[in-house]
Amino acid sequence: MGSFIISLKIFVVFTVLTGIVYPLLITGIAQILFPAKANGSLIVRDNHVVGSELIGQQFDSSIYFTSRPSVGLYNPLPSGGSNFGLTNLKLKELVAARKHFFRSFNQLDSLQEIPSEMLFASASGLDPHISPQAALLQVDRISKARNFSETQKQKLLDCIKKFTENPQFLCLGEKRINVLLLNLETDKIK
Repeated sequence: MGSFIISLKIFVVFTVLTGIVYPLLITGIAQILFPAKANGSLIVRDNHVVGSELIGQQFDSSIYFTSRPSVGLYNPLPSGGSNFGLTNLKLKELVAARKHFFRSFNQLDSLQEIPSEMLFASASGLDPHISPQAALLQVDRISKARNFSETQKQKLLDCIKKFTENPQFLCLGEKRINVLLLNLETDKIK
């Protein structure tokens, strides 16, 4: 009976330490040192949360840059990829449909190469980034939809340069642009 009481005491102590004290300590440190990141990297405009830097969103309007496709329709709860293999007929059909949509939506000719991130959903289905190439292919459509002058179109191109992020630690990943941040900056072009 004595070893049972000792085991129960150890269980209670470690439950309190690892289940209450440690999470509260780490949460407190994160709130002090990195408050924006600890709260989800939320983007607020006019006192309203418009999104997160970390989660992609769907943009269907012709006045905005479109995001990478999402299998889960940008819902973070069941996030994940489709798990279709490269030889899967359904994946081939999805890629062909996405290629056709991207070309027609952006009024591109059939010879224009489409960046792969606009054809394939990310593994999480929530990737907020596209490549600078994908953004540049959308500039003419957005400029026409917003009736931009050549000066405004140049500002849009400058936004793409400004928001292009380099690979993490200069070696992980590729150059990328956060679509939400780019669209918010596009709204500021007068």
